[in-house]
Amino acid sequence: MHVPDSLESPHKGQRGVRRLINALFYSLSGLALACRHESAFRQEIALAAVLLPAACLLPVGAIERVLLVTSVLLVLIVELLNSSVEAAIDRIGFDTHLLSKHAKDLGSAAVLIALTALLVTWLLLAGPAVLRLVERSV
Repeated sequence: MHVPDSLESPHKGQRGVRRLINALFYSLSGLALACRHESAFRQEIALAAVLLPAACLLPVGAIERVLLVTSVLLVLIVELLNSSVEAAIDRIGFDTHLLSKHAKDLGSAAVLIALTALLVTWLLLAGPAVLRLVERSV
């Protein structure tokens, strides 16, 4: 019996700069797919379109700004991972199976936790900055 030299996918043949270019286009394709087919991702992109500029404009320190931006990006990352789990489960089959439900529910729970982290981060870091701005304008 012939044992392959590598257990890697045969599709991983590219190396160096070509691999980086391919990876960039695969990533852009994934983002386009998410925007086209995932309504939750589109909603979170809309949220990011508001929060990311706000994070840049709020009068907070550099570390606070990084945390505000990172909390938004974390939600997008977790949503993409959740969508990939759902796609893989749906490829297996659309019939109801307890393990498929568990996988999808766990992905959804991860998104909920990321959204909770975003909410807490923004309340604790942006909240006081917004209150100071409101007090100055009154």
